[in-house]
Amino acid sequence: MRKLLALAFATLLSAGCASTTGVGYYWQSVTGHLQLMQAARPVDDWLADEAAPPALKERLEKARRIRAFAVSALALPDNASYHRYADLQRRAAVYNVVAAPALSLKLETWCFPVAGCVGYRGYFLETDAQAFADSLDAQLEVAVYPVPAYSTLGWMNWAGGDPLLSTFISYPEGELARLVFHELAHQVVYVQNDTTFNESFATTVERLGGALWLNRAGEQARNDYATFDNRRRAFRALTRSTREQLQGIYTDAVLDDTAKAQQKALAMAAFRQRYSALKAGWNGYAGYDPFVARANNASFAAQAAYDDWVPAFEALFEREGRDFARFYDAVRALAERPKEERMAALRVLAPTAMVTALNPDNSDRP
Repeated sequence: MRKLLALAFATLLSAGCASTTGVGYYWQSVTGHLQLMQAARPVDDWLADEAAPPALKERLEKARRIRAFAVSALALPDNASYHRYADLQRRAAVYNVVAAPALSLKLETWCFPVAGCVGYRGYFLETDAQAFADSLDAQLEVAVYPVPAYSTLGWMNWAGGDPLLSTFISYPEGELARLVFHELAHQVVYVQNDTTFNESFATTVERLGGALWLNRAGEQARNDYATFDNRRRAFRALTRSTREQLQGIYTDAVLDDTAKAQQKALAMAAFRQRYSALKAGWNGYAGYDPFVARANNASFAAQAAYDDWVPAFEALFEREGRDFARFYDAVRALAERPKEERMAALRVLAPTAMVTALNPDNSDRP
């Protein structure tokens, strides 16, 4: 599962502000982000370092070409981000905590200056994330998951920008490109209190840009990515259908809570059975096992933010003549409108899209 936008920069600016979030949370965010920035060195320094592994140098060269392509072909920001690299010596940049009620796909939210209200909390240490998860109401369903990258929305470019990280530098070429495009898209448009809009827009940019990048990549890179992407699409289709089924159960006025819980258990069992059947054709690939193991309302609701408005944004891209600069201008214009107007406009663009008919305000409102 891909990342949700982490809160490091928001908390960096928010330290000392009045909030329901304690000072300790801000402190870990500030110190964690500063440590990450201090670990970063210019890509050129790594390439000139005789002690740097050749495989790492090859990936950094690839990342540098991807970064240049983002500007020349996708009209993404030409700034300091992704011109440095940091070896974090851990498996994730941050760890996100999400929570939802037992019979709802509506995420709990936390509010911050700059980032607004979002349906997750990010921690630089997994132990801190787990401790916070354990402190939440026992009636909530909670998930903790690793996040390979996050965006500071361009606000830290004066200090060197967001770096490339060891947590994702070894991704398949197509996936590395998509991740960089996704994170840079957050620097183009970001709307407070609308996680689904932000993530769906960035996902659209990554998909469009990733396809263009792979058109110029080698055959092996295209084949590797096709295998990876086919698995991802199949898994997302499975989780999407399960979310729809769960939402139907939770909103059924005829069922009482006991019946809903029983129907939910059957839906979750069917989800795991269908996943086992799907994985049987993947030649041993088990990359989605962690999601399936922890699957609950929180993890399903968190994943929804990436997909819901993508068909609408793709339609908008076509309407703007497949011109990225015009597309971004159109998205900025949408971002300026009140949330209900944005949603109505996106529904017009893609009326059959599976937009959060699941839950129109999921993860975006306190």
